[in-house]
Amino acid sequence: MIKRKLEKIIIHSLTHFPIVGILGSRQVGKTTLAKVIQKRFPESIYIDLELPSDANKLQEPELYLRQFEEKLVILDEIQRMPKLFPILRSLVDQRKKPGRFLILGSASPKLIRDASETLAGRIIYHELPPFMIEEVGTDRDSIVKLWLRGGYPDSFLASADEISFQWREAFIRTYLERDIPQLGFRIPALRLRRFWTMLAHYHSQLWNATQISGSLDISSPMVKTYLDILHDSFVARRLMPYFANVKKRLVKRPKVYLRDTGLLHTLLNIFSFDALQAHPILGNSFEGFVIEQIIRILPDRITPYFYRTNAGAEIDLILADANQCLCAVEIKYSLNPRLGKGFYNAFDDLNCRIGIVVYPGDEIYPIGKKIFLFPVSKIPVLYEKLVSKIFETSHPEVNLRAK
Repeated sequence: MIKRKLEKIIIHSLTHFPIVGILGSRQVGKTTLAKVIQKRFPESIYIDLELPSDANKLQEPELYLRQFEEKLVILDEIQRMPKLFPILRSLVDQRKKPGRFLILGSASPKLIRDASETLAGRIIYHELPPFMIEEVGTDRDSIVKLWLRGGYPDSFLASADEISFQWREAFIRTYLERDIPQLGFRIPALRLRRFWTMLAHYHSQLWNATQISGSLDISSPMVKTYLDILHDSFVARRLMPYFANVKKRLVKRPKVYLRDTGLLHTLLNIFSFDALQAHPILGNSFEGFVIEQIIRILPDRITPYFYRTNAGAEIDLILADANQCLCAVEIKYSLNPRLGKGFYNAFDDLNCRIGIVVYPGDEIYPIGKKIFLFPVSKIPVLYEKLVSKIFETSHPEVNLRAK
């Protein structure tokens, strides 16, 4: 269902922008989605830049692409040929027409050599995430399967957990040995694998570059570069802290997550749900899974953060809009969750409009003033049915500043 929604959004964008980009991690389904969209444009041209035969067509890219001015040209794995960006810009400027190019990439524009600056004002990007709860089913078994295996289609749809694990292990090897070098980074695969594994152990914790650099025996700036690479290729997430004028000392370091819990579990050698339930990462894994699911359903005007003071007041996820209207989200892997004093202190500090505690149960009900238990199975309707209500008006009685 989500992919169908995104299909409609992309087709709509192609009627307004000369270039539309679909970005997302490797093997997430970008090509499949593009082929579906291509059927709407019968005379469109599809070029896979991973195929030598297709890449050879672009030895003289301007000459080749100019002949398709009236057709949609789909360029898959655009990060393999960053020199195309200034040429696309020139072609679009010479023939201003919506729906000229659909580009697919496995890295952010920032990572593809200033692509965002080259095509500024000419392109709109859409990110394609792995499978979400709404797509796989809201029953317990489907959610547990999605949490354990992650949302990459081949991993989720594998015939057994063992096959899924093997697929994810192969994905990690290919990412390290082929994808990263193709982006122009000369980093030893073993070292980046060690960093990625260490990041898995830090999942949902505060970023500590000094500690990680000491363990890997490399500089802190290099560790930051490694994190940037994982972040900009859609496998890691930095969740930034929310700053407010509450006259309290606030934590200023981001929290780090692996975006796909299937990859997280592979790096930690967790083969089954039984093994996950016995592992110390259980609570943090569930937190990251829920946060990723929520972030994916948010409209662009809502920004996610976390909040923590040095004294221990903390909220797992803060949702904020331009008016600084706040929703607090806490995540608990328990059928009978209890909120600590730190949550209530933070909730009052920020004067949040509503609090939501996501848990693996089935019912929605209040557990305090403006605070509700909310099942993980209902995340697909969380924003539409509940959270959106608090963003309809401004919240003038608090003066908060998010960075």
